[in-house]
Amino acid sequence: MTESEFHHLLQRYLDGRCTPAEQAAVEQWYNRLEQVETKMLPVQNQEAIEDAIWHRMEQARSATTPKMQVVQRPVSFWQTPQLQWAAILTLFALSLGVWFGLTKRFHPAHNIAASASNWTRHTNTTQQVQAFQLPDGSRITLNPGSSLRYASAFAGPRREVYLEGEAFFKVSKNPRRPFLVFTKQVVTTVLGTSFRVKAYSDSKEASVAVREGKVAVQAREDARLDVTPAKPAANGVLLLPNQQAVYSIANHHLQKGLVEKPAVLAPQTFEFEERPVMEVLSALEKAYGVEMAYDKVKLAGCTVSIAFYNEPLFEKLDLLCKSLGASYTLAGTQVVIHSNGCQAR
Repeated sequence: MTESEFHHLLQRYLDGRCTPAEQAAVEQWYNRLEQVETKMLPVQNQEAIEDAIWHRMEQARSATTPKMQVVQRPVSFWQTPQLQWAAILTLFALSLGVWFGLTKRFHPAHNIAASASNWTRHTNTTQQVQAFQLPDGSRITLNPGSSLRYASAFAGPRREVYLEGEAFFKVSKNPRRPFLVFTKQVVTTVLGTSFRVKAYSDSKEASVAVREGKVAVQAREDARLDVTPAKPAANGVLLLPNQQAVYSIANHHLQKGLVEKPAVLAPQTFEFEERPVMEVLSALEKAYGVEMAYDKVKLAGCTVSIAFYNEPLFEKLDLLCKSLGASYTLAGTQVVIHSNGCQAR
């Protein structure tokens, strides 16, 4: 039974419109609540809930056994005329959520069972990307053929959305309420940043690429929902700008590396006239936030005259290595320069 269904059941119970089976279900829930040794809500909320159920059960007993003397409990705010049914329903909804958490192990898929009336699904059936805003102010750019499902009004300690396909997220910063993107393969957690998630249902892999800030990525299976970029999961990865994680469905493995086209994060001057090669590499590091690994002894004393314009990072590296008679490879998130030293030019 979903929380929404239980909410309606509770309303019928409080109105006296339950079937005998429904009444038994609510009272069974009440008995379970009483068995919990520690209080699940602040004292005043716990007492109000217990009073509400107890009062209704006593009314039912009194109606069936009118001659029986019933010992009345002290008057609580449940019995005051100013109390609205909505307040009690809210308390029940809160208690129900905690009870569910205590009686079964949480799995991300459980959230999908929430009432459809509490969720909004945005599906892009056009041939163009679509941009829209979430309730928290976060902005989404949804690719064609993709779908995003999210709570109509974000509530609780986390902001959760479910993606099928591809989308770019620019998340409104809120350190106290992490933003989680669920796909069938991975879970991405941020506090406020921009990144892209690609996870089509017919693809053999899923990827998360970061534009700004920090992002924690972990496999969907057995994902921990309490992780943050400051405390990533042990079996997950932490991504910085221009980094990506690719999840292979075949071997269930997350591979961390650089995005295909790193963006300029901090503009630099890219015109060099007989300048040390290490100065050029340092400028590239600062511009793209990408670590350059090289043999400083071999490159010591090497100079170069070169100018870069709007070329992507890897084209810049191709031009630089060509001028040096060197080469480069990628090792995770590093660029490794292979050089035997200065070459005659």
